[in-house]
Amino acid sequence: MDAKPVIVGVDGSQDCVRATKWAAEYAKYVGAPLQVVIAWEVTTLYDETFSSKWDHTAVEKKHREVADKVVSEALGDGAQADVRVEHGNASEVMVRASHDAQLIVVGSRGHGGFTGMLLGSVSQHLVTHARCPVTVLPHEKTKK
Repeated sequence: MDAKPVIVGVDGSQDCVRATKWAAEYAKYVGAPLQVVIAWEVTTLYDETFSSKWDHTAVEKKHREVADKVVSEALGDGAQADVRVEHGNASEVMVRASHDAQLIVVGSRGHGGFTGMLLGSVSQHLVTHARCPVTVLPHEKTKK
């Protein structure tokens, strides 16, 4: 058994819920721990002076709630997972996490993507920079 975790990146989108479910099933199959990672940052639109006025504890708490909701939606109420809330650019946070992972799993697009794109910026960055294999689950179109 490889002790390295299967890591799934989440942002609260429906694609990340599917990715979490897939990652959990894979982790169980290979006997690896599942780790859920969500990243946050103050956009570059704001400078450090403004950033210092943010309640970082409240922002981290809100992101943990988003990650916990994804875990619950993907794996069922009462499901437990190792959730990490990281401050920083999502692409860079996930690349750093890849150094200690056996697999990184993400959805193809999160909340920030443009509708017509095949890959979002995070998934595209990961497939070229990660230090472990990456699984990108395709976007599932909703039926109208």
